[in-house]
Amino acid sequence: MKGMILMTIPSENQKYSYADYLTWDEGERLELIDGEIFNMSPAPSRRHQQVLRELSTAFSVFLRERECEVFFAPFDVRLLADNKQDDDINNVVQPDLSIVCDKEKLDDKGCKGAPDMIIEVLSPSSVKLDRWKKYQLYEKAGVNEYWLVDPVNHSVEIHLLNDAQYKFQGVFIKDDTVSVNLFPDFALDLNQIFV
Repeated sequence: MKGMILMTIPSENQKYSYADYLTWDEGERLELIDGEIFNMSPAPSRRHQQVLRELSTAFSVFLRERECEVFFAPFDVRLLADNKQDDDINNVVQPDLSIVCDKEKLDDKGCKGAPDMIIEVLSPSSVKLDRWKKYQLYEKAGVNEYWLVDPVNHSVEIHLLNDAQYKFQGVFIKDDTVSVNLFPDFALDLNQIFV
């Protein structure tokens, strides 16, 4: 950012805010969950990127000329941020895919508030974070639909928010067609995702 001094990330155990996050070196892929730093290195695998490309393409084509938009990482999503200043926001994630239907949540920095749907493509280094910390954060923040996509086992695990809690919808595999709850007229042939 113009006029801002970039700093390296302190190594001590400390809680950070989005304001701190904005001062860090842009070359690092980092996320904040409850003020705790999570480093997203190393870069995702080729298989991860292929699956992400196919998902992004499928959603982008479907959403063309609709109100909702799809965004892929790196794209900052500030959760539990309603009516908060940057110093008070301590949850900033970069989901693999975010679908946002409320344009009021979008600004030049990314998304401020819960996307309608988030998809995380699992990597060996992110499984625990995606299945536990992010699962709880997305549930608490009100993300309506959460998919965990496993590029190695060719599966999609779906969770839908119901009464402020995620309800497990099932695990779907390569030969299945998966309905997108957010868009009842949209279904994905997983054979086209896991190429």
